[in-house]
Amino acid sequence: MGTDAGNLAEMRIKKGIGVSPGVAIAPAVVMDTEEFDIPMRHVPVDHAQAELARLVKAADVSKREILDLRARTVERIGQETASIFDFHLGLLEDKVLHQKISDTILGGNVTAEYAVATVLRGYAKEFLGMPQYLAERVKDIYDIEKRLLRNLTGQRHESLAHLTKDVIVLARDLTPSQTAGMDRNHIRGLAIDAGGQTSHTAIVARALGIPAVVGLNDVTAEASAGDSIIIDGTRGVVVIDPDSETLANYEQYAIQQVEFIHSLDALRDLPATTRDGHEITLLGNIEFPSEVRTVLEKGGQGVGLYRTEFLYLGSDVEPTEEDHYKAYCQVLEECQGRPVVIRTLDLGADKYTQSRARVPERNPMLGCRSIRFCLQNLVMFKTQIRAILRAGVGAKVSMMFPLITNLMELRQAKSIVRDVIEDLEEEGIEHRPDMPIGIMVETPSAALQCDAAAKEVDFFSIGTNDLIQYTLAVDRGNEKVASLFSAANPAVLHLLRDVIRSGLRHDVPVSVCGEMAADPLFTMPLLGMGLKTFSCAPPALPEIKKMIRSVTMEQSLQVARKVMNFESDKEVLNFLHAAARKVLPAAWPD
Repeated sequence: MGTDAGNLAEMRIKKGIGVSPGVAIAPAVVMDTEEFDIPMRHVPVDHAQAELARLVKAADVSKREILDLRARTVERIGQETASIFDFHLGLLEDKVLHQKISDTILGGNVTAEYAVATVLRGYAKEFLGMPQYLAERVKDIYDIEKRLLRNLTGQRHESLAHLTKDVIVLARDLTPSQTAGMDRNHIRGLAIDAGGQTSHTAIVARALGIPAVVGLNDVTAEASAGDSIIIDGTRGVVVIDPDSETLANYEQYAIQQVEFIHSLDALRDLPATTRDGHEITLLGNIEFPSEVRTVLEKGGQGVGLYRTEFLYLGSDVEPTEEDHYKAYCQVLEECQGRPVVIRTLDLGADKYTQSRARVPERNPMLGCRSIRFCLQNLVMFKTQIRAILRAGVGAKVSMMFPLITNLMELRQAKSIVRDVIEDLEEEGIEHRPDMPIGIMVETPSAALQCDAAAKEVDFFSIGTNDLIQYTLAVDRGNEKVASLFSAANPAVLHLLRDVIRSGLRHDVPVSVCGEMAADPLFTMPLLGMGLKTFSCAPPALPEIKKMIRSVTMEQSLQVARKVMNFESDKEVLNFLHAAARKVLPAAWPD
């Protein structure tokens, strides 16, 4: 982007993490952090019951508000995003929490406000001491605390739901309620000091199609209400008070982006074939059965990754074999004969299992998670395998084990499948005994042992999210190191190439099902490495298909060879941006 010498001193450019692509230009509105100062105040003993009644009333009002917000979120964004509020509702209905607050009121003869603040901030401290993925729940606890306190004190708060003009929202952070309640008609973009790729703000912004940049550290201190702001969610850039040339360039860029997105609609029923005739398979990643429809609407040819943890994380009751079976059959029915890859449970690094553990793990991402957890919980594991084998009758379905790190784990898991098949045969229950079995390659150890594993599996699926995290020792949910999480790191690229080559040598199909498959910057190098199957989030399918249909295999081979010679992710990204811009200038204008 260009600069205007007359305004150079006034224009400021901030670099963060782009979490929702697109360009937005509008005046800023800066959200103040809502803090309640609740001093300890005692009440007469005979007033304690009145305080309890106020608490019950505030909790009821808060619950109604969340139910209403959840319903509006389902209508505007979808069931999956609205599930953010399940935790809120669960906490408000938690009898243990209510008892603690009531005991605080009665035990100290204090106000309901003081009891709510004391108990919930105690909860928040407990969560802050937990692993990163659980520590993120602190935002939800603060959200609930503020909602209860507002309803106890009668205070109103600044809302993003009823705006009268287009704005860019700048905030230190946004609570889940604020994010999900945003007025899509007037909020053009988000610039957030905190957050990472997996924050609530990022999830909702992507679902709403609002350009967003997070992890900016101090954008709220740099800008003031009314300042002209440019959000570039694709590049992760925020421009404060842009000069005239920068503004003109971005206005043109925004028009090109809209035109490009609309052009993708025409690709839905066209094949994902390169310009020189090489056919590529495009599949979708799903978490809920209802998402199959979106995969097909976006031109997907089936489901390459069906995550099944929702059956556990959405309920406090362990699902039965029939619960599993019905969910899998629903997906297979929706797919109408198209391929479906069901991943077995990736539990262990989650609230469901950690809250039930006698001693929660300090670092569950490196602990008893995924296939390790399943191999230690055989009843649960066999229940799922039985349901998958039963649902697979007459269907194009495969079973995939996550986070395999050594051949022993793979052999143990396959042995359990054989045991379940024998049980089903003895019981006379119809099932599919010859179901293809594959593994997710998402650790360096698995990648380095692919030649040996290829002799024992039917397919590989590379989970780039975890592969990058474990290869680079970077927690992708930690905003302090999020900038180090890079798919373009040469170490990651070399592991990917080696896995794909191993699959080709042994005639074992390989797919990529992590976020890397959804990034069109990496489409050419992955094609050039020999990848034939991409599986990604449904919204990304049209752009990946456009990229595939715009290149030749020879171009892709040259790009893949070139990136292997670079020594840093910055060099790789600069080269890939230039290569992609030549192929699709509308998506990456100068």
